[in-house]
Amino acid sequence: MLTVSDEDAGQRIDNFLMRICKGVPKSHIYRVLRSGEVRVNKGRIDQTYRLEEGDEVRVPPIRVAETSTQTVPGAEFEILLEDNHLLVINKPAGVAVHGGSGVSYGVIEQLRASRPQAKFLELVHRLDRDTSGVLMLAKKRSALTNLHDQMRDGLTDKRYYTLVHGDWKNPRQHVKLPLFKYNLPDGERRVRVQSDGLPSHTVFVLLKKLGAFALLEAELKTGRTHQIRVHLSHRGFPIVGDDKYGDFALNRALQKAEGERIAFKRMFLHAHQITFTHPDTGKPVTLKAPLPAECERFLKNLAETARRGTSNE
Repeated sequence: MLTVSDEDAGQRIDNFLMRICKGVPKSHIYRVLRSGEVRVNKGRIDQTYRLEEGDEVRVPPIRVAETSTQTVPGAEFEILLEDNHLLVINKPAGVAVHGGSGVSYGVIEQLRASRPQAKFLELVHRLDRDTSGVLMLAKKRSALTNLHDQMRDGLTDKRYYTLVHGDWKNPRQHVKLPLFKYNLPDGERRVRVQSDGLPSHTVFVLLKKLGAFALLEAELKTGRTHQIRVHLSHRGFPIVGDDKYGDFALNRALQKAEGERIAFKRMFLHAHQITFTHPDTGKPVTLKAPLPAECERFLKNLAETARRGTSNE
């Protein structure tokens, strides 16, 4: 028997059980819900029931298969802000934010493993596995719902640095293209521009031209899956190193040094800044994550190569 605290109030019963019953398959969670084995205040409920503070939840005995239990190595990441409500980190590229789709665990599982005393820790938003930069987590449910409301109402400001291939012309360009999510036959998620997709809006600012490449700042006006990547690819400016929507031949070439150009082996997309209202103090907060060293080195190398090419002409 579990008593619902104020932090868990407002949460759906299925999500609550998934957090409580770590290692239990989702299908089993929904099975015990449908069968009525889970009771709230001694009554049956369905999976959409939202918990209220003080609710008494009966969780039946659930067998966890040994194969589903796995030791997750605890990990810490560069912290940009931490207080009683929030944890904001600088996520490295190549690390998933959560387990699933062939990934055993991600940032959230590793942080929970390294902070066993934390009663509540949830992702506020997501970053693609190969994207680095600012990632927000909530340490209280009230903070999570507050920040979700801010994002839904367009009150947060998220900015990314990205390097694209092509002759970018405009100092500032709005891209408004509807995005449609679908799955490949193997179940992998993809996004494409499609007329009946969700409205999506990105503002791109040209920061620097580097020979055949351009460094851009992308400002998200909406927060769709793979939004920056698909908007740029559709416009003919693939992100360097993008293995889903990019120029695959170019990516292969850039992974090896050639002449004066050094190798670059990741996707050049970095969430460098976020601005939001703190859910507790109500004050505006702006956090920045410095560009990773490998990205800085590649930009410097491209600039030097472009400069030498100009001086030789």
